[in-house]
Amino acid sequence: MNATPTPALRGAEHSCVDAMDGDLGWALGMVFRRYLKAAKQAAQDLPGGPRGYQVLRSAAGDTPSTQLAIAEQLGVDRTVMTYLLDDLEADGLIERLADPSDRRVRRIAATATGRARLLEVGQRLDEAERACLAGLDEGDQAVLRRLVNRLARVAAVGEPPGAACEVVAEVEPGEAGTGLGGNPVRRPRRPARRG
Repeated sequence: MNATPTPALRGAEHSCVDAMDGDLGWALGMVFRRYLKAAKQAAQDLPGGPRGYQVLRSAAGDTPSTQLAIAEQLGVDRTVMTYLLDDLEADGLIERLADPSDRRVRRIAATATGRARLLEVGQRLDEAERACLAGLDEGDQAVLRRLVNRLARVAAVGEPPGAACEVVAEVEPGEAGTGLGGNPVRRPRRPARRG
């Protein structure tokens, strides 16, 4: 079988792309898949991959957020968030701090090591983003980022926790049981019965 498309097939592929011109869903899906692939590569050495990066970035804010607030902000199931935080903590990237006003609540803060790793992975993600947006000049890239962020903020209002994860699962159906970074998602363990 010939792996190189014949000229007729190359033309058919190109006409298919042309036929989709103006279709927002197709365009968003193509860009999103390209970004996911590049982001996985850029954050592959971080626990949780791109999702771990997002958690670490949230934890590096000026005021540490609660574990629940980060989970809701990122659309991560609370149980999955616990395991992700365990992995980030085991690597010395975050720490769980007791909330002074409620000792049952933990606030998540990036460590010095986590902040350094955040910068390193962030630079690789910036390169991946530039590669994904290479068809646009810098001005158009800035406009696109601003507009997409505005749309994301509007879309996030009223979204149930976990909605972002469902979208990724729909885009990458073969990735069932994996996180955004392609890393296996640890399922909750059942407590041992004591008798």
